[in-house]
Amino acid sequence: MQSIDLGDITVHNIKQLKKLNQVVFPVSYNDKFYKDVLDLGPLAKLAYFNDIVVGGVCCRIDLTENKRRLYIMTLGCLQPYRKYGIGRMLLNHVLNYCEKDGNFESVYLHVQINNEVAIEFYKKFGFEIVEKKEQYYKRIEPSDAFVLKKSFGKK
Repeated sequence: MQSIDLGDITVHNIKQLKKLNQVVFPVSYNDKFYKDVLDLGPLAKLAYFNDIVVGGVCCRIDLTENKRRLYIMTLGCLQPYRKYGIGRMLLNHVLNYCEKDGNFESVYLHVQINNEVAIEFYKKFGFEIVEKKEQYYKRIEPSDAFVLKKSFGKK
């Protein structure tokens, strides 16, 4: 029987998140990123497939432009474990968090413009491409990113 669970990120498993992100994402995150993740509480989760870490999500609350938004910094799953609903579970966790909180204007993230799989995935959940950021990524090609956003009731 397969079991998929979400777990908190702690000092004891933060290295697993780091390893996962190195495999899943073309960009690398610095030590400060991981130090900050430990303070995110429910905004950072690891996904376990039969007790193996296979995915993760890290978000932060963004208060720019006098709006309270949730920014998805990373959400990813190891290639062999895609199609098991792990990404959906991680994203639903984030969306449920926003819903329970009730004070977010929107949730958004950046996606590399050639990552069609990710773009389609987010569109299924009601995200829309709202902007293109030129030269968003430093050391990867293509360097442009789309901003995908899902707004909540309040416009």
